[in-house]
Amino acid sequence: MKLLLASLLATTVSGFNPAFIPSHGPSGVATSSSTSTSLNAVYGKPRPVQIIPSVLPADFGKLGADCKKLEDAGCDRIQFDVMDGNFVPNLTFGPDTIKWCRGYTSLPFETQLMVSEKCTDAMLPQFTEVTKGPNGEPGVVIIHVEACTHLHRALSNIRAAGGSPSVALNPHTPAEMIENVLDLVDHVLVMTVNPGFGGQAYIPTMTEKIRKIRKWIVDRDLDVDIEVDGGIKATKETIGACAEAGANCFIAGSGLFAYDDMAQGVKVRSHEERSDDKRA
Repeated sequence: MKLLLASLLATTVSGFNPAFIPSHGPSGVATSSSTSTSLNAVYGKPRPVQIIPSVLPADFGKLGADCKKLEDAGCDRIQFDVMDGNFVPNLTFGPDTIKWCRGYTSLPFETQLMVSEKCTDAMLPQFTEVTKGPNGEPGVVIIHVEACTHLHRALSNIRAAGGSPSVALNPHTPAEMIENVLDLVDHVLVMTVNPGFGGQAYIPTMTEKIRKIRKWIVDRDLDVDIEVDGGIKATKETIGACAEAGANCFIAGSGLFAYDDMAQGVKVRSHEERSDDKRA
């Protein structure tokens, strides 16, 4: 899967070094022995490229088995989209479901809390705990800036509870809303569609938002990944544009779950540079 992704990015991103495709260390942290110094000199040293599937399109009746399939397909991390029917229209699952899935895979987890502020405050400790790795490694916990009045406090609480604090912002939210918390996070998730539903088209103006955030990160010499979520296909206009702007983590949605063999789904997505496949 890593080699297929390298092939895709090498053809869509100017200056991409295919050698910089990481493997996982024993703790689930991406590592690389590459000595490459630039994906694009404007944005500093290259970041590990990661494919992170969301389980939102999965069959919730066999969610654990699907998590195992994602691990076997070679994905880097699994994202759980927690929705409360308030912050977004849909309703998904709570912490017990995520905890149950841990028994099926050793892949790192990340939880995106698309919930109201009250839910964020009340359930943050639980979600931080169930997102941890099989040996207690920090899991990525993403809170939305739009649903958190006291963002500094919430991010600090995630770190204190043994999680990896991360922040997300919706398409309409200016990048400046997270500028003052970049030193507190490990990841920034740029929503490239409005959250709540799959199958939406990438919003092109998000490319400049990614570029702006990456510049801030590099200028401050911070160790922060940029994730993108929504409408990301194997095209120059989406995954290529996001990578050139500075994103290095790509959320994969319904495209992977359109295939019985998820490894084949990863392969097809990686090679469909100019596809208009409506499944993704």
